[in-house]
Amino acid sequence: MLVALAASLAWFIAREAFDDDREAFFAPVAAILTLGLTVGQRGRRAWEIGLGVALGIGIADLIVLLIGTGAWQLGVVVLLAMSGAVLAGGGILLVNQAAISGALVVTLSQADGFSGVRFLDALIGSAVALLFNALIPSNPLRMVRDEANPLLHGLAESLGTIADGLETHDIERARDGLALARGLDPKVAALRDALLAGRETTMLAPTRRQDRPSLDPYSRAADQLDYAVRNTRVLARRAISAIELGDRVPESVFVSIRELAAAVPSLSSYLSNPGSIDEAETVVVGAAASATTALEVTGNLSANVIVGQVRAIAVDLLGVLGVEGEEAREAVRGARVP
Repeated sequence: MLVALAASLAWFIAREAFDDDREAFFAPVAAILTLGLTVGQRGRRAWEIGLGVALGIGIADLIVLLIGTGAWQLGVVVLLAMSGAVLAGGGILLVNQAAISGALVVTLSQADGFSGVRFLDALIGSAVALLFNALIPSNPLRMVRDEANPLLHGLAESLGTIADGLETHDIERARDGLALARGLDPKVAALRDALLAGRETTMLAPTRRQDRPSLDPYSRAADQLDYAVRNTRVLARRAISAIELGDRVPESVFVSIRELAAAVPSLSSYLSNPGSIDEAETVVVGAAASATTALEVTGNLSANVIVGQVRAIAVDLLGVLGVEGEEAREAVRGARVP
């Protein structure tokens, strides 16, 4: 709906406001290309896309006047449009959009009647799209939630898989847990990008400024979730080593890792509503306590290291819940099974 409105307004401005009876084809095209890719993206990216669309059309318009249209001309136009975007200091989005827009000029236009007004049309379309992007922005909180929840569920799945591998002495299962943990890095990066986009949206869009406080818990949690993912990778490698060595790992360790896995998805309710009362903190501290009991029945190095990693992850998850560093470490150190 938003894209349709922007395209219509861009066409109206380009065709009617300038008292021109031309088709103004590239005004709505530029609006569609720009807005279609910038909804929910950061301002810099939005400007890069908008400028890339206009730049590609302008360069292509000029080049086609000189060399006409055809297969090899298309390649030349795309190359020159991309080169112009690079020289303008643009990033990959600007370069790609310049290439796409240049290709549109060559493939969708006839060889006669080329004019620089298409560049103006493209600027109008891009400007309208950027205005819509600022005044009718995406919901920043929903953007962040949409990235945080898959990360939490992925972390829980990795922990559960590692626990399965340890319990059954299945080294392939433990390796699957490591692979799952390694695959969470893009999700951490996506959460950080969503937070940056959300913060920028709350600053630029008056209608979204009230959402700024709701992003604070996610901002505080991002680093802690990153630490938890890193520690889970270490946990998985230690589990693999224990299975390879045939070291005994007490049952309480499997229990503690599964307790962490069960607690992770529930963190989303806290992040959505930090004032809510939930049992996540109790479960996380309980998991640390369960792991600690393993030290009472075994002294092998593998078990000690695994318990240490479980406790480290528990500290990270308490950090997600807003517990300060030293307080979280003290809670884990003092955790005991009743």
